[in-house]
Formats: sequence, structure tokens, C-alpha cells
Amino acid sequence: MKRHGHEVKEYSKPHPLASAIFPGREPLSMPFISKIQRQSDYSRFSSTHPIVIDNGGSYFRIGWAGESDPRVIFRNIIQRPRHKISGETITVVGDHDPALMKYFDCTRSGPRSAFDSNVVYQFEIMEYILDFGFDRLGADQPQINHPVLVTECPCNPIQSRSKMAELLFESYGVPSVAFGVDAAFSYKYNQHLGICSNDGLAICSGFNTSHAIPFLNGEPVYEACCRTNVGGYHITDYLKQLLSLKYPHHMSKLTWEKVEELKMEHCYIAPDYLSEVRLFQKGGEKAEEKTRCWQLPWTPAPVEEAPSEEEIARKAALREKQGQRLREMAEAKRFNRINDLENEIGELEMLLQRLSHATEDDVPSILARTVYASKKDLESALAKAALSLRKAKGEPIEVVEKMDVSLSEKYNLINVPDDMLTPEQLKQKKKQIFIKSTSEARLQKKQKQAEEEIERERKRKLEEERRLENPERYLEEMRAKHRDLSDKIEQRKRLKTNGGHNNGYHNASGGGVGRGERLNSSQRERMRLLTTAAFDRGKGEDTFGAKDEDWQLYKLMSRDNDDDEDDKPDPDEAELARISSRLQEIDPTFIFKAEAGSSSAEAPRFRPLTKEDFQIILGVERFRCTEVLFNPNLIGIEQAGVDEMAGISIRRLPAKYQGQGVEERITSSILVTGGSSVFPGMQRRLEAGIRAIRPCGAPIKIFQASDPILDAWRGASVYAAAAQFERQTFSRMDYYEKGEDLLRNYQLAYTII
Repeated sequence: MKRHGHEVKEYSKPHPLASAIFPGREPLSMPFISKIQRQSDYSRFSSTHPIVIDNGGSYFRIGWAGESDPRVIFRNIIQRPRHKISGETITVVGDHDPALMKYFDCTRSGPRSAFDSNVVYQFEIMEYILDFGFDRLGADQPQINHPVLVTECPCNPIQSRSKMAELLFESYGVPSVAFGVDAAFSYKYNQHLGICSNDGLAICSGFNTSHAIPFLNGEPVYEACCRTNVGGYHITDYLKQLLSLKYPHHMSKLTWEKVEELKMEHCYIAPDYLSEVRLFQKGGEKAEEKTRCWQLPWTPAPVEEAPSEEEIARKAALREKQGQRLREMAEAKRFNRINDLENEIGELEMLLQRLSHATEDDVPSILARTVYASKKDLESALAKAALSLRKAKGEPIEVVEKMDVSLSEKYNLINVPDDMLTPEQLKQKKKQIFIKSTSEARLQKKQKQAEEEIERERKRKLEEERRLENPERYLEEMRAKHRDLSDKIEQRKRLKTNGGHNNGYHNASGGGVGRGERLNSSQRERMRLLTTAAFDRGKGEDTFGAKDEDWQLYKLMSRDNDDDEDDKPDPDEAELARISSRLQEIDPTFIFKAEAGSSSAEAPRFRPLTKEDFQIILGVERFRCTEVLFNPNLIGIEQAGVDEMAGISIRRLPAKYQGQGVEERITSSILVTGGSSVFPGMQRRLEAGIRAIRPCGAPIKIFQASDPILDAWRGASVYAAAAQFERQTFSRMDYYEKGEDLLRNYQLAYTII
């Protein structure tokens, strides 16, 4: 087949969704790929047999006049993805095939439609769609030598109609074209079936818009029609928003196609919206009956079988064996360490004894064979080795003051009276006193730390023994201590922030306290000094600053002593941290807070995902999304609902149609059609809304179309098969001669069928 000078190859590979692929328009080198079978009887129809196209905002339907169903149906959208390897841009018509699209990047090109609301304005996209539609119908020639009937929206702009006619005449060479309103074809088809009467009202709720069109004497009265920019697209989009807000962690599952499926399967229109909402707020059996559940794919976590007693005993024995081995290794290491230290101390003592018996001339030669430079270094090494040996044996470390010869030599000026020293020796004496006191303080601090560490280790062993004796009682005691300390610290912080007392007075504003009661002692002293200085200045002449004591007051007031007590470590908080750490080790149900005594949020605990975590529950969303048809302000559209549109259309009737029971005849035959009218409860809700705006006792009868989705195409098919259809079209020659003026005044006469 050749179209526009480009060859199109045909492939028979089956794919699950309808799609057509064009790798751009120049050249057309890739094939159509679609599960829709290409029709093979195109040549059997004569050139006078019309082709019927229902060009809807959601689906494109094309077929032959006189048949009951269209031959080809596909989504009225295109997509322009790029190939992931070659970078070639293609055009996909209709629903894309996921198996095919895995080779293309669709992130930068979403689905595109030729419609703005329900008016065609992107005719480049429309040409791709017509190409695919005519090809699937079986057209083998670049020229379409058949009359074409195309549906359009009510009151279609002349620019859109003119561009569509130009596309059909110039690109496809059709001999004649006719345009008709889809809602009118649906009404006439159902009138032909005996569902509605000659005078009535068609309420068509489509994909992008909803219309109300009165019919009088079998012809639509476009002067009184009414439109609202709400349709099935807005219902699906609103439902997708509601579910995405309710289940943000499942947004990837809430695709447009799946939400559309949920809408058509589960959504309905509430007879009374407020009553239905209150029903779900109260809950109960009725709300449960109206709730639907969509179960997402879920794989339960593998259940770990509890180990047998033999396995537990085996693991315990293995742990005990490993622990015993580690203890033996540690004990052997400690024993070797003690032996090494004892040998080192023995050698140092022998060397020191040898030096004590040697003369001063022999000392340098003896030390030259060792790593020590002097006798002082040797004594220091001996002291360090003795201290390490005590630590290795676990003996308490005691500070033994030895004023031996080395120390007396080091601090030789401390015990000498000051009157016997020169000024230079006095400076040296002060330095020796400072060094000695600092060394003793450091040594005492180390000893104290070692004693505290030994005491903590002893307490830890006692506590562990007590825990092993009665684990339940020990755990309960630790929890009680943690609770008491937390309350104590929280109360202290609260008192520190708000004040602990009111000095005998109650605050008139409801028990609050003043700023002075929230300050610490240092801050209160600073305020007292400021108050005293201000009081003294107010007595008479301002002489502040004349004395040195006044400037001393400035130093006291500017001293950075906000709260010396805050700098001190709180033993309660340290104990609370220790208990919290201990509870984390022995209590798996304990949840540690970020800050002791604080009211911060608790850390989330791990919980394995269950089947309920992968369920999408449809409750109030089932009727809330469809409510936009009657209350478009829910999605920010300030227009009339479908029930109000009926009253508006009746009021807009021209004066020549007023009276003579016209309104009663119209409300006695209201036909509901369109893809968005198939929701359960539509007729009941629409009747209640129209009855509320009509006089009491006015006849109101509402009928649903036999097939709200396909009746428009079927009505157009019956219309195009009529003998008088040829007189309702305009030819290509008329278009070339008269141009848009003919299209501006063009209007079908629907009473030929």
C-alpha cells in the first residue's frame, strides 16, 4: 500500500493492544503494528457507499454505512517516543504496546490528542489518526473514493470544520463530506428504536464535555443547547488524584489505564451526595457493603521455622565452646604478658643494682650497652613496668610516694629556705613546686579514674549476676528506674522553663509565671545589679562612673555566666542514658528516644509488610469522583452540572417554541447518552435534580440509550445508508468553488430517517 508517496509494509505479528507506528513522516519506512486485523473487503464496496467516522474525544470509530457495528475502534491519541539505541522518533497511534515500548523512551513524550475539549485543533495529529483508520479499513489506494460522514460536537467552530474538510478533500481526495452531531445521531437512533419521542432532550456526557440539546419536531435546536466542560476525563483524573493522595506509596500502580478500569468497574452516582458521605463517615454494615478492595500483587515474607530444642542446644554448646576458647586465649595472652613484665622488671632491677655498686666512671660504659641514657630513665622505665604488671594482675593501683635520690635530685630546691637562694634559684624553686604539684595531681586523677573503672566493672558484674538470677524481676526494675528518671528529668526541665513557684502569688493570666521566675541564679543576680544601678541613678545627680567600683559593676553585669549549673554534667541524665542503653540490649520491645526526657517522636519500629498494606480501598471515592458531573466546582470548574443544564436549555428555547406544552413534551422524553452516562444511579440522580428545578407535578421521564457508547456511530450509519443522504453532503467541487461560506451555513436535516 502507498499513501502520500510512502510505502507501508504489513506485518502480522500479534500484539495485545491496538497501535500504529510511524517513524516520522519523511520517509515512512516502518510498518503499522496492530492487533486489529486489516479489513480485506474494501474493494467490494462501491464508490458510492459512504464511510462513517465517529470522531470522539476518547475513541475513533470507523466503518461502513448500513452496518450495525464499526469495523475499527482505537484510542484517539498518538505518542512520539524515541528509540533508546538509534534515537529515531516514531509516532504511535492508539494504545501503545508495552512489549514494543520497552525499546523506546516514553518519558519525554506523553499521549497527545487532536482535541481541545471536544473541538479538533491539532490536524497534524488528526492526519496520523485518519491514516491509521483508513489503512485498517483496508484502503489500498491513496485516494478514498467514498463519501464520508464525520461526527462533530454541537456548534462546532467554522475553523475546525473547514480544516477537517480541507484535510479530507486535499489529502484523501474524498468526493463528498457530511458533518453531523454525535448526540443528535444517538437521539435519532434511539427514537428509531422507540425509546424516545420526536420532541425531547438529549443529555450527552462524553470524554471531555457534556451537552444538553433540545429536540423539537425531530430536529435539534442548537440555539438552546448548553455545554459544560466536564466529562469522563475529569472523572478519571479526579479519581487518580484521590487515590494518589490516599495511597502515595502506591502511585506507580495507579496508572491512567488502571484508574480508568477502576472507574468503569466500581464507581457509581450517589442518589444524595451528602447522605452518602455521612453514611461512610458513620461506618457500619452498609458502608462495608459499598466498599470495594483492589488487591495489589503481594508476596508474603518467608516464615522462619522455630529451631528445634536439639538445634538450640547445639548452638548454645557451640557458643559456649567458642566463648571458652576465647577466654583461654585471653588468659594465655595475659599470662604471657605477666611473664614478660616480670622478666623485664627483673632485668631492670638487676641493672639498677649493678649501677648502684658501680663507680661514677663506670656508669656511662654500663648504660652504653642499653637503651637508657641515664639512671633516671632506667628508674622511670622500672616504675612504668611495675604499674603495667599491677594492671595485668588486676591489683589495685596505689600511689606510693618515694622520695628517692632521683626525685630529690629532680626537686632539690623545694625544701631549701628562700633566704638561702638566689633570685634565679627562687624562680627555679617555684617552677619545681608547680611541676611537682601538677604531676601529683595528674597521678591522683589517673588513680581515681582507674578505681572508678574497677568499681564500675564490679557493679556491672554484680548487676549481671542479679539479672541472671531473675531476668523478669531485673527487667521490671530497670523499666521502673527508666520511668522514674524520665519523669524526674522532664519535671526538672519543665520547672526550669516555666518556674517552680510563684512566690506565694498566683498569676492572673491562668497560672503562668513571670520572666524573673524562669531565670537562673546568675541571671537573677545580673538583673539585681541592673536594678540597683538604675535606682541609684534616679536619686539625684548622675555620678555613676566616677569611681573604680562602678566599672567593676559593669564587669559583673557583662560576665558570661548565663548558667554555670547547666555546664555541670547531670548524673541523672547520665544514669538515664546508661539504663536506656542497657534496656536496648536486653529488651527488644524498648524504644529509645532521641533525647532523654524529651517529647520528641519515637523512632519507627520495623514492621513486616502484610497483605493489607497492598490493598487499595475504594470507599467514598466511588461516588465522589462521579459527583463532578453534577458539581463541577469540586475540581474548580464554575459551571452548571448536567441536571442544571436541562433547565438552562429549556429556558433558552426561542420565543416561537414557548408555550403549547413544549416544555412538558421535552421533559417527558429525556435521553441520557455518552460514555460518562453509564454509571449506576445516573437516571435516578438526574431525575431528582431536574425535578428540583421544574414546577411541581411536571412530567419528567428519563431514558438511557440502548448503547450510550456506540449509538452515535450506529445512528450515523443508519443516516448515511438512507437514500436522501447524498443530498445532505457537499462535494469537493462545491468546496473549491464556494469555500468556507458553504460550511458556515451547512447543517444536516436529521428527519430523513
